[in-house]
Amino acid sequence: MSSSDRSPDPVPSTTAAFHLQAVASFVVSLAAVTVGVLYLPADPWVRAFLAVSVLYVTTSAFTLAKTVRDKQERLTVVNRVDQARLEKLLAEHDPFRPAA
Repeated sequence: MSSSDRSPDPVPSTTAAFHLQAVASFVVSLAAVTVGVLYLPADPWVRAFLAVSVLYVTTSAFTLAKTVRDKQERLTVVNRVDQARLEKLLAEHDPFRPAA
């Protein structure tokens, strides 16, 4: 079976516009929260606590996104290996070969 006979694997890809939108959305939301915390009518220690909390949520979101992406990539690799094994078995199988 040649590589041209196989159907192409669906490769999830994003466009440059989607990437730009995601980055811009992140920057705008983080800036809005930062401005909101800075101009909050509260004591400085309350604003400092909220600022640290926002940083913690931001780093946790990045960690979660990376973990989910890594798991998805690992599962994709396992699925490709399993599919390659199956294709090899099917290529080697000859139903018309006489039994030994």
